[in-house]
Amino acid sequence: MKKGIHPYYRTIEVVMTDGTTFKTRSCYKGERLVLEIDSKSHPFFTGKQVLVDTAGRVDRFQKRLEKSKAIQEQRRKK
Repeated sequence: MKKGIHPYYRTIEVVMTDGTTFKTRSCYKGERLVLEIDSKSHPFFTGKQVLVDTAGRVDRFQKRLEKSKAIQEQRRKK
């Protein structure tokens, strides 16, 4: 194997969304990897659909949808 081309492979700590931790080996550059979504919180695995509204994205979408429906109704009336 060539020297100097392979990433550093070491032990890191992974923190799950519920706070549990485990150690694994990875090329990740940090000492800790904190997960935002994992198998305990992802809707595919839990079977629960959770709507995550980040910075009002859902509200903005709803406003655009209402605006486009109003425009479509005006076109139909003409």
